[in-house]
Amino acid sequence: MNDLNFPTTKIGIVCQITIARQGFLLHKMSRDELKKEVRRKMRAQNRSLTPDERQSASERLCERLATIIDEAEVQCVALYAALGDEPESRPLIESLYQKGVRVALPRVEGEVMRFFYFDPERVASGAFGIDEPTFEAELCRPDEIELMVVPGVAFTPRGERLGRGRGYYDKYLAQCDFRGRTVGVCYRHQLCESLPTEPHDIKMEQVVTS
Repeated sequence: MNDLNFPTTKIGIVCQITIARQGFLLHKMSRDELKKEVRRKMRAQNRSLTPDERQSASERLCERLATIIDEAEVQCVALYAALGDEPESRPLIESLYQKGVRVALPRVEGEVMRFFYFDPERVASGAFGIDEPTFEAELCRPDEIELMVVPGVAFTPRGERLGRGRGYYDKYLAQCDFRGRTVGVCYRHQLCESLPTEPHDIKMEQVVTS
């Protein structure tokens, strides 16, 4: 995909996924089956990374994202607290916070995800065992977010995204008062030539890989 708004970011190597299992041809699988297969393959590849490989990839991603954020000159950035198989984001969160950039992190509340401003004194383990802002944290409205970094199971160079299946990000990004830029982030092997997406899936303006 073209680098939209962020001309210096380089897209990682595009990896084509051949989704065939025990002779089961791609065209015979339903969209839901394809999604499950992509998620299974990506989960296995993510978990196969050694701690050193994950750390190195995360450091590269944090550096690239920091460059994007600096060049965009934004004052409010929405990030994510990483699950165990996602690129680590904590160093970037802390670095931006120390620079005075307002950082918002998501908190899952049932079927809804909302963002709250990061404060190291107001963070606790949340719904999925990852750090979330506590109820004392300050709410960040969708219209305050200038740039959002979005994790995912897989992406295409055109910005198509496959999430974990709960639709938290798609619902949030579909809000009429969200007008921020979107940057998908993933390991290099998570960038695919094509994905089984649907009309309600929100595309990213840019995808950054390790």
